[in-house]
Amino acid sequence: MEPVTNRSYRLRGVRITPAQQIARDTLWAKFGIEFKESLLDLFTSFANAQPVVMEIGYGMGEATWQIAKANPNTNYLGVEVHMPGVGKLMAKLNEFELTNVKLIERDVFEVFHYMISNGALDGVHLYFPDPWPKKRHNKRRIVNQRFIAEVAKKLKPGGYLHIATDWVPYAEWITEQFNETELFTGGDIDRPESRPLTRFEGQGLTKDHRVTDFLFRT
Repeated sequence: MEPVTNRSYRLRGVRITPAQQIARDTLWAKFGIEFKESLLDLFTSFANAQPVVMEIGYGMGEATWQIAKANPNTNYLGVEVHMPGVGKLMAKLNEFELTNVKLIERDVFEVFHYMISNGALDGVHLYFPDPWPKKRHNKRRIVNQRFIAEVAKKLKPGGYLHIATDWVPYAEWITEQFNETELFTGGDIDRPESRPLTRFEGQGLTKDHRVTDFLFRT
């Protein structure tokens, strides 16, 4: 039997700051959703019933809160495994009194498998996933045929998947993976204004990293 997750991420040192830990502990009841091996009701999970977009691996949440703030009529479900990012993002959500973001602290393949109904999501964001640059690690890249099939199942008809990477070989890999499937249409696009320029991306651009955005639809 195929395992639920392919461990597409690397768990680095936690190094959570006291402020991030306090934010996570005090704000989890407000913004967090506990992982459970049962389907999540997305209509009752948020303050308002409206379209739901999942963001996979939001890191420190810099893009997440900005997108949510700019789009109050969309709900955002963030899925992350790194605790520092959870606490930092919750502090920002609380600062701006955002009610359209909820967070799950778990591997996304487990969340897909147990908690998300087929056809439940309007969109999925995957920004700057770990490129696993060494050839022997390519199999750990999150974008593969299994991931594509999982996302396609969870999206509504006409739903979208937006990916961004600053690693050219990974962009080429993504193109190859989507060329092998008929589940999505689309390809690379110019960077949309809807995706904020984060400090992480800015640092990459100063090193002459080329960022590629992709937009695919079911």
